[in-house]
Amino acid sequence: MKGKASTKSARAGQSDKFPSGTVTYLSPLPLPTGLPPVDHSHIVADVRDEYLELGAYSPNVFSWQVTIGGPVAMLILTCVVFPITIFLGGLVLGEGATDAVMTSWDAVMFSIPYGVGFALFGLLVALFPRAQAYFKLRGVIPTRFNRQRREVCLVPSDSDTPVFVPWEEIQAWVVQAQGATQYGVQRQYGFGFGGVDPNTGMGTNLELMSGGQPLAISTWEALRAYMEYEVNALEEIQDPLDLQKPGDPPWEGVHTFYNARERMRRRRREGEVGWSYPFFWYCYHLLSLWTLPNHLTEWEVRQVQRLNRRATPEAVLRWSEPLPEAEWARPSDTFKRLSRRVREKQKGRPGRLPFEVFAEVYAEENRLPLASTN
Repeated sequence: MKGKASTKSARAGQSDKFPSGTVTYLSPLPLPTGLPPVDHSHIVADVRDEYLELGAYSPNVFSWQVTIGGPVAMLILTCVVFPITIFLGGLVLGEGATDAVMTSWDAVMFSIPYGVGFALFGLLVALFPRAQAYFKLRGVIPTRFNRQRREVCLVPSDSDTPVFVPWEEIQAWVVQAQGATQYGVQRQYGFGFGGVDPNTGMGTNLELMSGGQPLAISTWEALRAYMEYEVNALEEIQDPLDLQKPGDPPWEGVHTFYNARERMRRRRREGEVGWSYPFFWYCYHLLSLWTLPNHLTEWEVRQVQRLNRRATPEAVLRWSEPLPEAEWARPSDTFKRLSRRVREKQKGRPGRLPFEVFAEVYAEENRLPLASTN
């Protein structure tokens, strides 16, 4: 969600604690993180020579599999597994097979209304966040990263005035929070970025959920790599599982199901996986009703494309136009120097968290003036 940008001064490598978690900063000065540039959540909607655009909502097959698979699993447990358990118990503890059949049949008739009711309730609960996302999408103008200008354009949800933040001044962070629920302690992860337009003084930010801290950092790394001309196409940062083939549409759908099945069969033929992998693969997809989630994803993509979104402001359209190469913005000397030192440390001691490397580089940078005066 977008909101007012923080005015607190921070730099890459710093961490702040709040009552339920920690926020750690990746910029200003968006230094290389050392993680692979992968858009795990498929939030990037378009990659062009001039700019990259974040989609406000990107349908995916996995979310539909969870939405469908959960209620189906509940229905099977209630209407199939429970009566079978009653039948087996009747054979062992009852008065014979006839008694077991009668008891299990009564269990089936008893459990069907509850199973259907629980499944429908679970389906409605799972569909609620999706409907909420549609509602929010109508009022959102996608964020753009312009690498020719080295600027980021964010449009607040309550205004049509765009905020243009210089790339090297944008503030980015990852959040790790946890809270106690009836199911135990749950953790949540996300990342965000934002800043202040130096010409207007207006500020805003964008925060996105993520499946884990490394995934959040990798998504940010995909944006950073694009701005530094290390990534030039959407295919380079999405679909790490090779589920897209040449000529396939850029979104997930029925084609990704058949590509995944072909890959699974190839891995089995080549001996990469045992027999259990295909067995559980088929079980998983049967539980989520085979290709239904893929068809629903394609339907959802069409609905998102037809949504009546806010019109992109004219100022954003002009800002997005290509510039002659002679007018392209260039990285600052400080940014190039610190990026080079970060890469050297990552190469010398790979595997460290990017925050540790950033903090170490800045600590050395702060000692340089003192060393020169002695």
